[in-house]
Amino acid sequence: MTGPRSDIGRIAVVVKGYPRLSETFIAQEILALEERGLPLDIWSLRHPTERVVHPMHERIRARPTYLPEYLYQEPLRVLRGLLWSLRQPGFRRLIRIFLQDLKRDPTPNRGRRLGQACVMARELPAGVRHLHVHYLHTPASVVRYAAILRGLAWSFSAHAKDIWTTPDWEKREKIAEAAWGVTCTAAGHAHLAMLAPPADPARVALAYHGLDLSRFPSPPQRPARDGSDPADPVRIVSVGRAVAKKGFDDLLNALAALPEDLNWRFAHIGGGEMLGALKRQAEAAGVAGKVAFLGAKAQPEVIALMREADVFVLPAKRARSGDQDGLPNVVMEAASQELAIVASDFAGIPEFVRDGREGVLVSPGDWEALANALNLIAREPARRAALGRAAHARLREAFSIDAGLDLIEARLRHSLGQMPLADGYREPAEATAP
Repeated sequence: MTGPRSDIGRIAVVVKGYPRLSETFIAQEILALEERGLPLDIWSLRHPTERVVHPMHERIRARPTYLPEYLYQEPLRVLRGLLWSLRQPGFRRLIRIFLQDLKRDPTPNRGRRLGQACVMARELPAGVRHLHVHYLHTPASVVRYAAILRGLAWSFSAHAKDIWTTPDWEKREKIAEAAWGVTCTAAGHAHLAMLAPPADPARVALAYHGLDLSRFPSPPQRPARDGSDPADPVRIVSVGRAVAKKGFDDLLNALAALPEDLNWRFAHIGGGEMLGALKRQAEAAGVAGKVAFLGAKAQPEVIALMREADVFVLPAKRARSGDQDGLPNVVMEAASQELAIVASDFAGIPEFVRDGREGVLVSPGDWEALANALNLIAREPARRAALGRAAHARLREAFSIDAGLDLIEARLRHSLGQMPLADGYREPAEATAP
């Protein structure tokens, strides 16, 4: 679905941090919506922490506006926002809702979101007619508060951590106030749909991120490595932040358990808080000489590594905090290169990879089963090739970017008053009440 550039208003897209290497799905969506003619502004709660960016970020026309990451860092800006907010018709309602939230969540973080919202509401250009936020936890709090002050409708895209670590009371109230929302896995959609107003089942919709295959090279031809040649070992790769939910500790246990007659090398791309601990684990397990931690990389380097690899592995699991993945884009990126996939039968992964058809799935946290799966697939190049072709076909046929983007574009254009919707969706009256 495409349309002309809007002359009647802009959309403020709010993110937790921008740009971020781990959030290619957000950059991909922003770029594609811009290319479809939607006028977007970017607002970020945090400044970037990484030195490199993806090529997609350089193509995005919208320039980010950064809110005060910590209120004490920009006291005059925060003070101006608060004084402006005191004079707005929606301020009483905002304070009532904020105090209710603070009573249930008495943390400094809650006060920070109020301050950021006051700054954002004051500084939003007059041409902004709708707010759309990625993540239903803290970013959505800022947007909810700012929308009340400005009398604007808002919508959300929920992804993974924000769904599974936010209290149900908070999700329920945000969904009720949002004009609409989308989420990117069937499991997440089922959960949020249960929290949506009973009279409005279309309030939250399922919209897979998909992948824009035009941005990726054609799959390469791979040599038939089987792990028997010490000079040409099987190449195993993984991509993801070094955090508990990615399961890289289980992966290192699995790699250490591989038979001695199997020749392999493993490369990891990604930063993260557990990187030091993983390096120490590799040393203790005696596999550090076969493991390379490459740090965060831009997408072209990620794809280049995948093209040289034989197996992609992602042993995702639920962290003790309750955090878990959705459907990681890196799984689909591996499929774009017909790379054989070994992953957990968990979260949104089996919605794309079906065990024995597009890849091999093992139970989350079961490093022994993971070791067995890696051992078998490393020795079977023909099977790897067949799984890779099947994953690429599924990506092309069922997980292209267009279906999800069509839905999001239609709802955004409706929110700008450009078009009606045909799916039974209606915008709730309370969404715009100051």
